[in-house]
Amino acid sequence: MALAWLNVMGQSHDNQTDTLQLEDITVTVIKQSGASMHGASVTSLTHHQVEQNAVMGTKTMSDMVPNLFIPDYGSRMTSTIYVRGIGARIDQPAMGLNIDNVPVLCKENYDFDLMDISRMEMLRGPQSTLYGRNTMGGVMNIYTLSPLSYQGTRLLAEYGSHNSWKAGASHYHKFDNKLGLSASAYYTSTDGTHRNEWNHRLTDWEHQGSGRIKLEWLPATGWRVNNTLSLSVSRQGGYPYEHTATGLIAYNDTCFYRRTAIMDGLTVQKRNTRYTLSSITSYQYINDNMTLDQDFTALPYFTLTQARHEHAVTQDLVARSHTGSDYQWTAGAFGYYRHTSMQAPVTFKDTGIAELIEGHRNEALPNYPIRWDTRTFVLGSEFVMPTWGAALYHQSSYHWRRFTFTAGLRLDYEHATLRYHSHTQTGYSTIRRADNTVYTHDDINIDDHNTLKKDFVQLLPKVSIAYDFATSQPLSITATVAKGSKAGGFNTQMFSDVLQQRLMRLMGIGASYDANEIVGYRPEKAWNFELGLHWTGCDGRLSTDVSVFYMDCRDRQMTIFPDGTTTGRVMTNAGKTRNWGGELTVHADPWTGGNVLMTYGLTNARFVEYNDGKADYRHRHVPYSPGNTLFGQLTHQFAFTGSDWARSLTLDANVRATGEIYWNEANTMHQPFYALLGGSATLAGKHYSLQLWGRNLTGTRFSTFYFVSIGHEFLQRGPGRTFGATLRINLTNK
Repeated sequence: MALAWLNVMGQSHDNQTDTLQLEDITVTVIKQSGASMHGASVTSLTHHQVEQNAVMGTKTMSDMVPNLFIPDYGSRMTSTIYVRGIGARIDQPAMGLNIDNVPVLCKENYDFDLMDISRMEMLRGPQSTLYGRNTMGGVMNIYTLSPLSYQGTRLLAEYGSHNSWKAGASHYHKFDNKLGLSASAYYTSTDGTHRNEWNHRLTDWEHQGSGRIKLEWLPATGWRVNNTLSLSVSRQGGYPYEHTATGLIAYNDTCFYRRTAIMDGLTVQKRNTRYTLSSITSYQYINDNMTLDQDFTALPYFTLTQARHEHAVTQDLVARSHTGSDYQWTAGAFGYYRHTSMQAPVTFKDTGIAELIEGHRNEALPNYPIRWDTRTFVLGSEFVMPTWGAALYHQSSYHWRRFTFTAGLRLDYEHATLRYHSHTQTGYSTIRRADNTVYTHDDINIDDHNTLKKDFVQLLPKVSIAYDFATSQPLSITATVAKGSKAGGFNTQMFSDVLQQRLMRLMGIGASYDANEIVGYRPEKAWNFELGLHWTGCDGRLSTDVSVFYMDCRDRQMTIFPDGTTTGRVMTNAGKTRNWGGELTVHADPWTGGNVLMTYGLTNARFVEYNDGKADYRHRHVPYSPGNTLFGQLTHQFAFTGSDWARSLTLDANVRATGEIYWNEANTMHQPFYALLGGSATLAGKHYSLQLWGRNLTGTRFSTFYFVSIGHEFLQRGPGRTFGATLRINLTNK
C-alpha cells in the first residue's frame, strides 16, 4: 500500500495543480489528488512506458501490476479480472475502468485497443468511496493525449507472427489557445494461432477497428470542456478450447463473437479560487452477439446464442478543493441508468437430446422409453433488464504535522429489474418396450413470463492514516481500512437450466426449482486492511514500495450446483473468503541510460465458508486467481548525437510470470507457476521509432483457462513464441 501521490514507476506527480505534465501531454484529473489518494496502492505508467511495452489496453497492463491478472478467456467479451484474489468468471467485474475520467459501465467493453495513451494508473484495493460499484479490487484510469497540449500527426504500423498486423493514424490540431480537436483511426487483424481440427480452420482470428474524436475547449477563464466520441467494431472467431482427453480443438458448430460499441463522454469543469466543480456525463451503447458450440465437441449436443443491446447513461457531479492547504475534500453525487435487452436461446441437437434428455428419462423408466419428435428444438429466453442507481459520497483529508488523516463515506442505492420470457414448444412419444408401439404422445408447451426486482443499499467507508518521517531520503508509511462491494443482480445464464429442468420434470424426472428464488444474488462485500511503506533513496535513483493486505470477503459470489440437479448452475452468495498477501515494487536507475523495474504480488486466497451442496471446500484455494505475479524489466538506452535519424537505441529484456492458478474449487487441477521471457530493440530518431520485439521467446507452454462442460474437460492454451516489428511516426507541429 504505497502513498498514491508517489509514482512507483519513476514518474513524479505535481500535487500543487490539477494537471499532471507528462512530456508534451496534459492529463486532467477529476477526483484524485495527493491527499485524496492516501492509502491506495498505485502503479502508474508514463507515455514512454506505455509505448515501450506495447500497452494498448487493460490486458497488457495486467502483467506489470502486482496482483492484477486479466487472462484471455476465449474472446473480448469475457473480460474477467482478478485483483488480490477477488473476481469471478461471469457477471460483475472486480475492477472499475475510467477512460479520460468517464466510467465504462459494461465490463464487456473492458477489452479494447486504444491509441495515444498518455498515462495509465491502477489503484489496487477497494476504491468504492469515490468510485462506487464494482471497484472492490481497484480502479484503472486511462488518459489519452490532449489536442491543447500536443499538436501533430502520429502514425502506427505493426506486423507480427501469424499474419498479425496493426495500423493507426491520429491527428491533433489546436485552432487557437482555447480550442483543440483530435481524430484517430485504428485497425488490427490476425489470422489466429489455434486450429479447429473439425474443419481445419483457425479459430481465434480477429478483425477490429475503432475511431475517436476528441474536442477540448476553454470557453472562459476557469472553464474547461472536453467531449470524446468513440466507436469500436470487433469481429472474432475465438474460443480455442482444447479437449484434454484428446489434446485437440475439435468442435462442429460455429463459434464467434461480434461487438459494436459507442461511447460519448462530456466533461465540464469550472474552477474558482476555492474549489473545482466537475460534471462528467456519458452515453454508452453496446450491441454484441456471442454464439457458441457450447459443448465444444465434434458431437451435436447444443449451441448457445447470446445477443444483447444495451443503452446506458451516467452522470457524476464532483466538487474538489484545491491543493495547498492542510484540509482538502472531495464530494459528489453519481447516478446511472442501464437498459439491456437480450435474447439467449439454447438449441438442443441430436446428441444432446439423446444423452441429456432421452437417456436420463429412459434410465429412470426403462420399460417405457421416450422418443423425441424432432432431433432439434430451442429453449428460448428473452430478457429486459432496466437498472438504475444513485450515490452520494464525501472524502476529507487533513494534514497535521507529519500526519495525514483521510476519511470518507459513500451511500449507494441500486434498483435492478428483470423481465423474462422463457419458452419452448416440442413433444415426445412414449414407447411400450414390450411391443415397441407408441403408448402415449405428449406435447410440451412452456411459456413463462415474470418480473423480478431487487434493491441494494451499501455504505462504503474508508479511513487511512499516513505518516511522513521527513528524512533526507523520503520515507512514509500508511495504514488503511476500506470497504468495497461488487453489485448484485440476476444471473441470466441460469434460465436455460431452469427451463431444461422444468421440461424434465414434466416427464417425471429431474428437479424443479423456482427462478424467482435462485436467479438473484446479493452484492459481494469485502473489508480491506492494508499497511504500506514508500521509500526513495540514492538521490531519487531508487524507489521502493512495499504493502501488505488482508481482505475479509463476505457474500462471495460463486457458481454452485443447486440441490436435486446435475446440470444446472447458478450464481449465488455461497461463500466467504479471506485473502492476504503483499506487493513489492522496486524502480532503479543504477547507471546512466540504465533502468531496472521489478514488481511482485503475492495473494493467498482461501475459502472460509463454501459448500456447493455436494462438497465442502473450506480452506481450499479460491480458483482462477493466481497466487503470484511477477514482472521484471531491464532496459539500457544508448544516446547518439549528430543525427536526427538515429538519436537513441534502447535494448529491453523482460520477464512476466504468473501462478500457481487452481482451476476448480477442489484444487485438483492447476496451472503451475510459469514465466515468459520477452525482449526488444528500439531505434529512435527525431520523428520515428522502430521496435523489433519478441514475446515468450522460450516457447513456454501454459494454460490460461480450464472448465468442464457436460463431463468433458477443456483447456485454453496461452500464446506461444511470437516476433514482430512496430513503427511509430510522430510529426509534431512544434
